[in-house]
Amino acid sequence: MELAGKIAVVTGGAHGIGRAIAEALIAEHADVVILDLNSDAVSKTADQIGAHGAACDVTHHSAIQQAINDITHDLGHIDIWISNAGVISADPDHVASASDQIWQRAWDIHVMSHVWAARALLPDMISRGSGYFVNTASAAGLLLQIGDAPYSATKAAAISFAQSLAITHGDDGILSSVICPQYVASSMLGYDVDDIIPDHPGLLTPADVARAVIDGMKEQQFLILPHPIVGEYAKLRASDPEKWIKGMQKLRRRILSQTDGIDPKTMHLLV
Repeated sequence: MELAGKIAVVTGGAHGIGRAIAEALIAEHADVVILDLNSDAVSKTADQIGAHGAACDVTHHSAIQQAINDITHDLGHIDIWISNAGVISADPDHVASASDQIWQRAWDIHVMSHVWAARALLPDMISRGSGYFVNTASAAGLLLQIGDAPYSATKAAAISFAQSLAITHGDDGILSSVICPQYVASSMLGYDVDDIIPDHPGLLTPADVARAVIDGMKEQQFLILPHPIVGEYAKLRASDPEKWIKGMQKLRRRILSQTDGIDPKTMHLLV
């Protein structure tokens, strides 16, 4: 897809992967709008990178609809919607021990925000015969994130919804991609933009992910894998599910033997 001149919206765009994707799109001469929960962070980032910006809580349907209304009023239409906002947690005890509130928040951010955006944007995109939905999912949606059941389950659902978009509306000229990175040195894992990133083979920077995203969008790839090894893991899981489960159980035991508990924020240092 040619990105120059396209109007692109990036949720969770004030920092981390979202900011890096926004910067990469701007470098491709797209007109970018970043949305994020924190209005101060949105304004600061928008000024720094040369984007439009607005505060938006993607857990609310009405907030997404209002943002879309405002953007289309100001810019005419939206070509690309990148649902990048995300949240992680940690299972406090057993796999179902996270509260309903944590589960609902993960569901709203990782799944319903994509549904609400598509519901608002598809009629216009279909009428124009063009549109692109990009979803920052996760390797956890293909494989699993040990210790965070809400994250894993909702990211898997997000990938499934993106497939539905691609299959149902491909003939309408609508494109759909999912980004499934593994570990990324962003605030989600406790890294600050000024931190020195540890030399770890499985840890990418947000800029690394953004480069993979731009390349994938240009090639109109459905599955964008910044960590190519994730594709190999997915093949192993599909070819022998029983062996995969046993291997993940073994990995969980090994992690627990090295730590007092499982923390998704530090697991990348142990696997």
